[in-house]
Amino acid sequence: MKSIQTDFLVIGAGPIGLACGIACKKKGLSVRIIDKGTLVNSLYHYPLNMTFFSTSEKLEIGEVPFISHLPKPNRDEALEYYRRVTMHWKLDIGLYEPALEMEKAGPEFLVRTPLAEYRSAAVIIATGFYDIPNLMGIPGEELPKVHHYYREAHPYFGQDIVVIGAANSAVDVALETWRKGARVTMVVREQAIQDNVKYWVKPDIENRIRDGEIRAYFNASLTAIRPREVDIQTEDGSLTLFNDFVLAMTGYLPDFSFLEAAGIGIGTDPMRTPVHDTDTMETNVPGLYLAGVICGGLQTNKWFIENSRDHAERIVEHFLNARRPS
Repeated sequence: MKSIQTDFLVIGAGPIGLACGIACKKKGLSVRIIDKGTLVNSLYHYPLNMTFFSTSEKLEIGEVPFISHLPKPNRDEALEYYRRVTMHWKLDIGLYEPALEMEKAGPEFLVRTPLAEYRSAAVIIATGFYDIPNLMGIPGEELPKVHHYYREAHPYFGQDIVVIGAANSAVDVALETWRKGARVTMVVREQAIQDNVKYWVKPDIENRIRDGEIRAYFNASLTAIRPREVDIQTEDGSLTLFNDFVLAMTGYLPDFSFLEAAGIGIGTDPMRTPVHDTDTMETNVPGLYLAGVICGGLQTNKWFIENSRDHAERIVEHFLNARRPS
């Protein structure tokens, strides 16, 4: 196994991980970015027809213009953009190279992957939160008819489906599958569709529900799943529906076990916020930093590309200041 020395090792090749790599290169620091999946792996697994909430300029990194056909880019345009950014900056990236072990070895970090052993002065964890579904914890959730990720509507044509949730992803799934011929029922814990749903989509879903084209149960929860049925607890009692598929758009979780194995403290607050300095992004482990949505713990709607791009500059500035003689 080869041994590689570098100033920074970035774990996670999403947009913020790429931004961290660019910030390092701007300051003449050596940097390697690794990811257990493909480039911008989370974006790649978004629904095929997804349109971003943000406009293209808010997704830009590294002073590379993001030109899209419409003000709000789609998934394919974003994938093309981040490929161009990676090539423009000649970023050193190891894809399909998961970090297996990480430890502090004196002043350095030692990170092992299946391909190499990295020794770096500092490590940035920018792994996002899209890999671990937020499970409902109900009987039958392990059945193959239950999907926590959504790609496209065609497989659900002519099927009775239940969509769990009332945020952007659940609303997009409900509308797209309904338009492609699915019979859709939404099960929503809240009393209404969430206010932060994309403004051009919210009236659409509310009209479909009002007109009875999409059935919705509010202040309700799914309690059990069987091969051809589901049980729902509503305000008026429990009921059983015939069902082919459950699309559980219940959100995702950061990999807390990886953070804890790295020695990062996890807060006791309800959001389980990882311990870090919000100015420098350094964790309780000196030289180990967080960047992007991982900083919010369970509050996965706090950080986005547009408001966490500056994490990269903050990290590099702190690293360089710490190395300068006082």
